[in-house]
Amino acid sequence: MQLLTDGATTWPDQLTGRLVLVLADDLHADPDAARSALAEMTGSTTAGAGGGPLLFPALGVAIVPVDATDTDAVTTMIADRRIVAAEPERVYHVRGSLSEEYLRGFADAAAFLHAQAVDVPVEEAAEPVAEDTAELTWGLQVTNAATVAESGAGITVAVLDTGLDLEHPDFVGRDVLAQSFVEGETAQDANGHGTHCIGTSCGALTPETGPRYGVAHEARILAGKVLGDAGSGTDAEILAGMNWAVENGAQIISMSLGADVDEVSSVYEAVGRRALAAGTLVIAAAGNNADRENGDPGFVGVPANSPSIMAVGAVDNTLAVAPFSARSSGVDGGQVDLAAPGVDVYSAWPMPERYSTISGTSMATPHVAGIAALWAQRTGARGEALWGALVRGASRLPLPSDDVGAGLVQAPPPA
Repeated sequence: MQLLTDGATTWPDQLTGRLVLVLADDLHADPDAARSALAEMTGSTTAGAGGGPLLFPALGVAIVPVDATDTDAVTTMIADRRIVAAEPERVYHVRGSLSEEYLRGFADAAAFLHAQAVDVPVEEAAEPVAEDTAELTWGLQVTNAATVAESGAGITVAVLDTGLDLEHPDFVGRDVLAQSFVEGETAQDANGHGTHCIGTSCGALTPETGPRYGVAHEARILAGKVLGDAGSGTDAEILAGMNWAVENGAQIISMSLGADVDEVSSVYEAVGRRALAAGTLVIAAAGNNADRENGDPGFVGVPANSPSIMAVGAVDNTLAVAPFSARSSGVDGGQVDLAAPGVDVYSAWPMPERYSTISGTSMATPHVAGIAALWAQRTGARGEALWGALVRGASRLPLPSDDVGAGLVQAPPPA
């Protein structure tokens, strides 16, 4: 195992100068022993004090500052397996917010250039399978999310993102627990991305205006702000949100965020595995780093490429792979597991706009999270069993599994 301890001043911009440590199972099960181990490394037992260590006991993960940590102690704990993984802390970003106008312009330009290059007429676009109506968004139509009696009642869905517009009229009266893990910012969403994702996964059955856009309309919502209003956040913020979600009984964690790193994070694999064991399914966006019109299929990034975290790709309303949607990578566990609607997705947005239509694997991920809540309510499945229900229930698509995994996510069939 490589221990990166070069100091904050020499690390790339996407790193913070801290280490993320996965503690052994016995330390995970004994928070007091974990705190003692942190004290041995850093000389401090106060979480976060003056840049001190952070411990997330529900996950068995800690974060320590490199310049205030005895790296010899860390190396010794790795050798005696008290620490099972150590990685530099990264910065992550939202996996969406590609505008409708941008995508249409990009697709039109690509088609035009291709036609000129090969001297053939531009082909007509494939016919949509569904389009937004006055009653339902196209995403709810193709996933059959509005055809079942299940509503997500009794299920807790945590969306870890840029927060939620807590004054949005479509969420008045809902069971919402909101908390910010971003220093200096409240859980109020000033970005829009988080409100959009929560809207898709758990939006209202009958919005005040416009079509229904939300899946699990009676689920309990945990709105964790782990990305700042600028749309980025660190491992510390994301792991704090995951720890909070598990401690607050989330059966599903939805994360439309990531970093374009083509290697598996031992940290997120351990966290995903421990979350599954606790009955919590973690679902993450595959990523938007593909440029398919120019022959680049991209790759699934961190944390979605962890074997124990479900990776979601995006399709458009013709059920074609979105041009930006990342393909399965070659790393162990780096495959796309499911696909969901991710192009021109209409959902909630902070007031006064109230609604917006945007695209990204970020928009596909909350479709899966909301539908997971329906399956959890229908079957009682949790963790790995819930993962299996989603995969078995998917609608197969005539597309490579590297792009769409088991296929298009589907709500449970009518009872």
